Amino acid sequence: MTDFSKRSVIKMVALTAVAAAALVGCGKKEEAPKAEAPAAAPAKAEPLKVAFAYVGPVGDGGWTFAHDNARKALEKEFGDKIVTSFVENVPESADAERVIRDLAGQGNKIIFGTTFGYMEPMLKVAADLKDVKFEHATGYKQAENMRTYDSRTYEGAYMAGVIAGKMTKSNTLGVVASIPIPEVIRNINSFTLGAQSVNPKVKTKVVWVNEWFNPPKETEAATSLINGGADVLMQNTDSPAVLKTAEAKGKRAFGWDSDMTAYGPKAHLGSAVINWGPSYIKSVREVLEGKWTGGTGSWWGVKEGAIDFVSVAADVPEDAKKKLDEVKAGLKDGSFVIWKGPIMGQDGKEILAKDAVADDKFLSGVNFYVKGVDGKVPSGK
Repeated sequence: MTDFSKRSVIKMVALTAVAAAALVGCGKKEEAPKAEAPAAAPAKAEPLKVAFAYVGPVGDGGWTFAHDNARKALEKEFGDKIVTSFVENVPESADAERVIRDLAGQGNKIIFGTTFGYMEPMLKVAADLKDVKFEHATGYKQAENMRTYDSRTYEGAYMAGVIAGKMTKSNTLGVVASIPIPEVIRNINSFTLGAQSVNPKVKTKVVWVNEWFNPPKETEAATSLINGGADVLMQNTDSPAVLKTAEAKGKRAFGWDSDMTAYGPKAHLGSAVINWGPSYIKSVREVLEGKWTGGTGSWWGVKEGAIDFVSVAADVPEDAKKKLDEVKAGLKDGSFVIWKGPIMGQDGKEILAKDAVADDKFLSGVNFYVKGVDGKVPSGK
């Protein structure tokens, strides 16, 4: 073979190799499968911010203590879906508007005002902040983004009266009253009606302190009532001062809004308590589910689990306990009505005719004493 022929063969082999390589290069490359990027976790919803304005200190043992227990029940119910906060000792004055407006500015989307005197300030703030929901306790004015809620405290007062009528020896009962609004006047009357249902001889004396929470004034008022012959006391104020005074002076009394047994165990006959938990849980759930509506009101009592009478003293007679149980059961199933005629006013004139039942409009406007209550309603007719 000539050199030329050898070179031709070598050249041919080389060209064949290059062509083969080119063919491989033109083929589809098999790539390693790519690892899929992990899916982004959905953004966690911001917790709903819920705020409370309290008229007294959380440690008052009564009204505000009951509201704060319900706030804690909210946290237990909804966990990290909500964040709650509160401001205590907010006066029923122009300062309430500042506090409520500040709570809204902190990002709270539902704000509860827990006393009657916050009604006008809350209405004013609600009109300016339509994206915030407001709920006002014990009031009657509402708006598109503001509604009212209340508890039928008069049911607890009536049950206390049933016990008081059986336990009094002097037939003189005493009430330390706060502010002369229908809520408080209605409770005084209901307490008296409860006592009269088991003891027609009783009469009720009242001392007004014109504040919700002022232990020294409450103590002074309780002392005055005891000096005036009252041996069983009820209160419509927020501290345990009345029960403590009864304990110190060897008389009997009731807890109010919360179980106050520990503040005067020898004097304590029982406590008319409020459970705000069901109401607050319902409201917050509605906000979370987008079902909350304003312009409405609720008024819950024994039937809804908002009012109860607890820790009845051991020395209360069995017939009184039985009567109490009957009243409570009747309020629960609707078979018993407290404000049913005939009911007479302080002047002896008929307020409710025989078998007539007071509706909520009537009850919301009570500004008079029933027969058996001494004295005059401040600024009343």
